Amino acid sequence: MASKDRDYSNGEITVHWRPEKCIHAAKCVTTLPEVFNLRIRPWVNIDGATTEKIIEAVNLCPSGALTYSRN
Repeated sequence: MASKDRDYSNGEITVHWRPEKCIHAAKCVTTLPEVFNLRIRPWVNIDGATTEKIIEAVNLCPSGALTYSRN
């Protein structure tokens, strides 16, 4: 894991953020702004939506910068 990599868990899943892979397509922030919000820190609010909605949004990431694993 690189030093800027981050993991966010809600108990059901862990969202993995790998910024070096990000191409700034903004699919995450436009699809689910309740969870992915660049104006606040941390920018991922893992409790902002259901696990299913988060998985749907993460699956739209074209670069693979956002991935998830089930806990």
